Amino acid sequence: MPLTDTAIRAAKPTNKPFKLTDGDGMYLLVNPSGGRYWRFDYRYDGTRKTLALGVYPDVPLKLARERRDEARQLLARGVDPGELRKTTKDMDESRTESSFEAVAREWLVKFTPKWTEGHATKITRRLELDIFPWLGARAVNEITAKDVLAVLRRIEARGVIETVHRAKQNIGQVIR
Repeated sequence: MPLTDTAIRAAKPTNKPFKLTDGDGMYLLVNPSGGRYWRFDYRYDGTRKTLALGVYPDVPLKLARERRDEARQLLARGVDPGELRKTTKDMDESRTESSFEAVAREWLVKFTPKWTEGHATKITRRLELDIFPWLGARAVNEITAKDVLAVLRRIEARGVIETVHRAKQNIGQVIR
């Protein structure tokens, strides 16, 4: 049964941590100290993992559910949400400016006016769904051919060969 805000507020800490489950792997962990933490349990590559979604009441039930749903969408696309968060967090400000995603977004801003709306949308979606989760946080000068090949093989595994060719083309254009 899904959690309600009333049930969350009514939960009193005990001498051991306990969980109030909401569904789809999300729960509220209530610690003996009184802290209430949103968590999401999931499996990736056969391993059980836990993702922190925030602290109650700073993150209300509705926002925690949205974060859980975003993480589930990433999992559906084959992206580990915990690793993606770690990679994004590890980037410092100086690397953010030269990250593949930042350079690609500049490239999009420069060339989008020359393209039709449909073409621009396709390229943006291709970058956001197939390339940014794996290369977006990396500095452009640190990306190797092996990294690009790994991304292209992930796309190829889905059986969309034309997308592989176009993704390779887009990666090359951004890096150049």
